[in-house]
Amino acid sequence: MRRYFTQIDDTWPPGLARRLMAMLYDFLLMVALWMVMGFAAVALNDGEANQSPLFHSLLFLATFVFFAFFWMRAGMTLGMQAWRLRVQTPDGMSISLNQSLLRFMTAIVSFAALGLGYWWVLFDIERRAWPDIVSGTRIVVLPKEKKSDRKN
Repeated sequence: MRRYFTQIDDTWPPGLARRLMAMLYDFLLMVALWMVMGFAAVALNDGEANQSPLFHSLLFLATFVFFAFFWMRAGMTLGMQAWRLRVQTPDGMSISLNQSLLRFMTAIVSFAALGLGYWWVLFDIERRAWPDIVSGTRIVVLPKEKKSDRKN
């Protein structure tokens, strides 16, 4: 079920550096997930490394599920939380499964084009990358939480 986010008036689009740092955090998490899946595959194949297309498809699917789950649930992956970033629709709603798939596939193309899809942030008036444009979503920076707003 999609949800409406708060604080949409207090947000602004992030620059390239903040996006890249969040991506680095998420990449490290993905490497850990891939390692666990690789260890499981080796254990299930009597110590043989698994180079099958099925295994690679499962890695690809697990990567998509990781991102789609976080994007659809709270609008942010763990790396995005660390950098106070959130993905949302322009009207402040959480994104759909279809938008998650479009973001994910366009991110792959963006990286394959030597990162051009992310360098695009430097030229776009609204600081959107290709995944934002194609999926009709936005990445926003959330304001810092005030000490008075924190729960004890």
